[in-house]
Amino acid sequence: MENALDVITIGEAMAMFVATETGDLACAEHFIKRVAGAELNVATGLARLGLKVNWVSRVGDDSFGQFVLNTLQKERIGTAGVTIDGRYATGFQLKSKVEDGTDPTVEYFRKNSAASHLSTDDFDEAMFSGARHLHLSGVAAALSASSYDLLDRAAGVMKARGKTISFDPNLRPVLWKSEAEMVEKLNHLAFQADWVLPGLKEGVILTGEKTPQGIADFYLARGVKVVVIKTGTDGAWFKTASGEEGAVAAIKVENVVDTVGAGDGFAVGVISALLEGKPLKQAVERGNKIGSLAIQVQGDSEGLPTREQLGEG
Repeated sequence: MENALDVITIGEAMAMFVATETGDLACAEHFIKRVAGAELNVATGLARLGLKVNWVSRVGDDSFGQFVLNTLQKERIGTAGVTIDGRYATGFQLKSKVEDGTDPTVEYFRKNSAASHLSTDDFDEAMFSGARHLHLSGVAAALSASSYDLLDRAAGVMKARGKTISFDPNLRPVLWKSEAEMVEKLNHLAFQADWVLPGLKEGVILTGEKTPQGIADFYLARGVKVVVIKTGTDGAWFKTASGEEGAVAAIKVENVVDTVGAGDGFAVGVISALLEGKPLKQAVERGNKIGSLAIQVQGDSEGLPTREQLGEG
């Protein structure tokens, strides 16, 4: 089963109801239903590019859970690591509609969800060992102590087996008891990763450093091989353990519709290109491109391209 998969990731998916009219979420009367979840967005983007991906999670034995499973089947994402948990419900969220590039309002209903009960019981060593790469996010790490333990276990096993690991901090301070706990726990996962992909503001919080160079050096000094920092409208900046560094300009977008999912699209671009053996700068360029596509549509994953839509030949 060696490398039967390209990528395996762990996270929570929720049903997402997006308002069809702009304005106050409390006044919205009509919604469209989608699936949301940072790690599932990444899995979806990678699968659309032709990679073999498994997503590990728990969903409730309910209509929302079936909706998630149907979406996985549609996107050709492996479900071998998904447990249908009859004790707890699938989470959901409400999201306002925006058309001016501002961040939408999102309200979460995920407390005590099925996915929050992920644990090391969900770790299938054979399945994980059969993947080339593990992608982790700070969202799944924040769901619960048992979910964090699963991520830590997966990272430890994959690292010991010489597989590559990527980590997107994806900070969700509201899900943590304190900022200090968040910083400690997420950095513990980051230090096990080969590729760390923070936003600039996230990097400042996690490292105490104020510049992309300082943030990168913080992680590189602790064994990380590649640090790619999202710098907003400036694009991205990267540095490697071998000393390669550089900036990649952002792709100008005339009509920003919805900023949610941009970071996940960026991760899709960087991870997929690095797994294909492309140079780091080219990987960051792909990250910027897919991130720019993600913000031109409403919804978290609608803008993630297929290989043909990516247009790289």
